Amino acid sequence: MVNSQNLKIMHMVAGAGVGGAEMFSLDAIKALHDETGLKQHVVCRDYDHYIKAFEERGISYDILRYNHWERLTGQANRLLKDRIEQFQPNMIHSWMGRASSFVPSNLNIPALGWFGGYYDLKRYKNCQYYAGVTRDIRRHLVEKSGEPDKCFTLHTFGTLDNDPPVTREEFDIPEEAPLILLLSRMHWKKGVDTLLEALKHCEGYYALLAGSGPDLEKYKQMAHTLGVAERVRFLGWRDDRQALLNIADICVLPSRYEPFGTVIAESWFAKVPLVAAKAAGAKQYVTHNKDGLLCEIDDVDGLAHELKRAGEDQTLRESLIQQGHQTYNALFSKEVVIQSFSETYQKILRSSCLEQSLPL
Repeated sequence: MVNSQNLKIMHMVAGAGVGGAEMFSLDAIKALHDETGLKQHVVCRDYDHYIKAFEERGISYDILRYNHWERLTGQANRLLKDRIEQFQPNMIHSWMGRASSFVPSNLNIPALGWFGGYYDLKRYKNCQYYAGVTRDIRRHLVEKSGEPDKCFTLHTFGTLDNDPPVTREEFDIPEEAPLILLLSRMHWKKGVDTLLEALKHCEGYYALLAGSGPDLEKYKQMAHTLGVAERVRFLGWRDDRQALLNIADICVLPSRYEPFGTVIAESWFAKVPLVAAKAAGAKQYVTHNKDGLLCEIDDVDGLAHELKRAGEDQTLRESLIQQGHQTYNALFSKEVVIQSFSETYQKILRSSCLEQSLPL
């Protein structure tokens, strides 16, 4: 049996720092440290919130930009191999495709590549093990790799830290008005335009849109064109998700493309009724009329209908909250997810040792 107290994991994180997958990699690394004391080293880009979190916890790290020049000159490969030699990790955990494409070849330790979507395996060629954020992504990985014993599901967790409280007054929102919260990048894939159009049919409802992205200015203009700008607040990037959920009546996820969407689990944790479009993640984990309300993708009338049901039917709201929190406890609590990470790491190490005929 592998002793978890002696495990050492080296993480490779190459994302932009503000997307769902990148935020979860940071949340997972912090939780693994806080909950299990796992020894970790991180190779990441130089984002202030990453560095602050690691330095507060005494987690060692290196900075790598994960760009073409570092690959071409061999700088990235040298740094990674030097750090592996010095840190002596039991395994590599690379988060998403870019980081996985930098995993050095011919390592004598296993590498686990994490998938936040239905990606090709070509960028993961030096990873021997794969993990998907949903059960269906694991199915995809089994289909593409042909190795079910080397494919795992590693959910994100919805557990949020306490934030300094915010009030509706700060956003000039009436206390009695139904308030919808969108936690999302401002991007076409996220269906923000569908929500803005649905607001036309939800008289008296207000919306907080927390997120940045390439289409932010377009959506601000769209809100004016649709005549809903007075009821919409564009907040830009926010990291106080718990505080915003605490003042919301409804959490919405109108995405056109969403392999999962951690906001699903966060709404269940925060006990806020969820309304979502039937993208892959919501369709797979949300049960309509039980722990959330679902509508078709791009269905403005359907989204408006479900938002009003969530806002006005008190019996339904209470049922959605209760059932949603039960789903959170079963699959998406920090404790359940971190236990799954620990068990997966140990399974990989046992499998790797057996393949190499090494002692456990």
